[in-house]
Amino acid sequence: MGLKLAAVMAILMFAMAGAFYWYYTDTQERIGVLRENNAKLETAIAVSEESIKTLQEDMMQIAEANLQLQQDLQKAEAYGDDLRAKLREHNLTALALKKPGLLEGKMNGATANLWRGITEDTGGDGSKPLPSWLQSVPESGTESASSDQSGEDASTNGGETQASTVD
Repeated sequence: MGLKLAAVMAILMFAMAGAFYWYYTDTQERIGVLRENNAKLETAIAVSEESIKTLQEDMMQIAEANLQLQQDLQKAEAYGDDLRAKLREHNLTALALKKPGLLEGKMNGATANLWRGITEDTGGDGSKPLPSWLQSVPESGTESASSDQSGEDASTNGGETQASTVD
């Protein structure tokens, strides 16, 4: 009986050792997988935090750009209001009938300057000089000077162009 008991005990010890070995190797594999997953999670967290930081910086830049656009819009609206007020003050139809050469030159010059500004704003080269047949528009907008200093007609209708005030 002693030998049988020793054999049973030996079989139990080998079974327990085998179960412990299986448990140990399985646990070590799980620990390895968990370490890999933890490293991946740490990397994902770092990327997420960096993305959040970048988004916050972008939002700050967008807010600043939006504020600048609002200010520019207010300036443009004020300029539009000023132009509407000026147009209400002047009767362009009557002026065109009285002095067509003067008005044509001013309108052509102002239109050329407007297109030059649009070209510059959209990335083009707006530094090209105005054509010689255009009258330059003075800063005050009340006088007209011919681009041709000889006093000859600078408009396309052949009429006489003189410097005068627009009332």
